[in-house]
Amino acid sequence: MAKRKEQKKEKREERGKESRHLREAIEEIKQRFGEGAIMKLKEARPVDVDVIPTGSISLDKVLGVGGIPRGRVIEIYGPESTGKSTLALHICAEAQKKDGVAAFVDVEHALDPDYAKRIGVNIDDLLISQPDSGEQALQIVETLVHSGEVDVIIVDSVAALAPKAEIAGEMGDFRIGLQARLMSSALRKLSAAIAKTKTAVVFLNQTRMKIGV
Repeated sequence: MAKRKEQKKEKREERGKESRHLREAIEEIKQRFGEGAIMKLKEARPVDVDVIPTGSISLDKVLGVGGIPRGRVIEIYGPESTGKSTLALHICAEAQKKDGVAAFVDVEHALDPDYAKRIGVNIDDLLISQPDSGEQALQIVETLVHSGEVDVIIVDSVAALAPKAEIAGEMGDFRIGLQARLMSSALRKLSAAIAKTKTAVVFLNQTRMKIGV
């Protein structure tokens, strides 16, 4: 019995040491990175998410917050010709209705200005870029995000983001993973800046049945 009590006492002392070390670690993190850098979840304040409506009341309702959240990376994906670009243009139109700035990175070189206008996009104020490579497209996105002046950036589409190595290579060359590495690198660089500037970055993507097809 005495041995069991001694063991319990030792465990309490160990937990006390761990708690002290944890408190010291938390305090050090706060001093180095500022208040709010780390906290218990119950101490976190609810955050109001600023959104851009999609133009579809039912979709906004399904999303749960009334649209696409700002300061986030969003991917809209699906089979070819299922309305992804149309939805993206509606998002641009809704951002403009709120006096926001919308940018459309047209990697596919397929944007129809007349169609965009009919949807409600102010094409005179829409920023558009038609990059020559995947690297150029993502560098343009990075520059726009860091400006802090753009509300929503559409990238149409991930499937068309051809790396320079692929463009320079021979037709039919099979290079697995180039595009994936390009996207991974870009998102690692962009995520923090996107959150800080409250820019909504929307990537459109197509589903594929086979790799590289």
